[in-house]
Amino acid sequence: MHSSSRNMAENFLILLLHLLVIMCSSHGRELDGGTKNNMNHHMMNNHHDIDPSLMVFLTMKDLKVGQRMPIYFPKRDPSTSPKLWPKQEADSLPFSLEKLPQLLQLFGFARDSAQAKAMEDTLRECESKPIKGEVKFCATSLDSMLDFAQSILGKDSGFRVLSTSHKTKSSVSFQNYTMLEDIKEMEAPKMVACHTMPYPYGVFYCHSQTTQNKVYSVPLEGDNGDKVEAMVVCHLDTSQWGSSHPSFQVLAVKPGTSSVCHFFPADNLIFVPKVLQSHAGFSAM
Repeated sequence: MHSSSRNMAENFLILLLHLLVIMCSSHGRELDGGTKNNMNHHMMNNHHDIDPSLMVFLTMKDLKVGQRMPIYFPKRDPSTSPKLWPKQEADSLPFSLEKLPQLLQLFGFARDSAQAKAMEDTLRECESKPIKGEVKFCATSLDSMLDFAQSILGKDSGFRVLSTSHKTKSSVSFQNYTMLEDIKEMEAPKMVACHTMPYPYGVFYCHSQTTQNKVYSVPLEGDNGDKVEAMVVCHLDTSQWGSSHPSFQVLAVKPGTSSVCHFFPADNLIFVPKVLQSHAGFSAM
């Protein structure tokens, strides 16, 4: 087998196995957005007027052992979450805002339903223009996600798939977490981030930015004892971001004035080249 074909097959298997692990141990994104159960609103402190589901943002200065902060990790039922379709099946349907009425009829959703609004929002986001220095793509199959990731990372190179891992089972979505020892910066000269989107079948919003980004593995312990190995991505240049981005509201900063980091839910993926990973600890400046 040709080396590039062998790498493609190996990468596909890695991605497939990783997605299977996520489906078994975490929760996918439901079309109605899921429910925000067991939220402890009294932990909002000075963020009492902010949607708890937005409490995923921080700055690089916050990345330090002992830091305690409220974090939202969605808990969704994997048995009801949409699954990625085979490429041939996904490609047989239109995926565009213009065809939304036809799609709603096909899936049996009323125009004024919550499902219709979720589909419209996803299609609108997928068709929006990327910001300067960003490449974006909405993947509707494993094959298309792999093709996009390899177009960014290199078709002949291997990759690693990183994701947040919940070490304990819990129904608590929102609580205070404390950062533990052994925060690690992962080697990521290039990176592709893929986020689940609400849709009748599996859709991932994947994007990559040419501006400098950093990826960290952050061990957390919740106030109730929950253990999480969380993935955090930090964007060092936010000057091209829109001022309405929710991170600026949460962090009380303006575009271009601060790094913006965010925790990844367990069903979101980060693709990085397969390189020797650093095991050195990290301490924020």
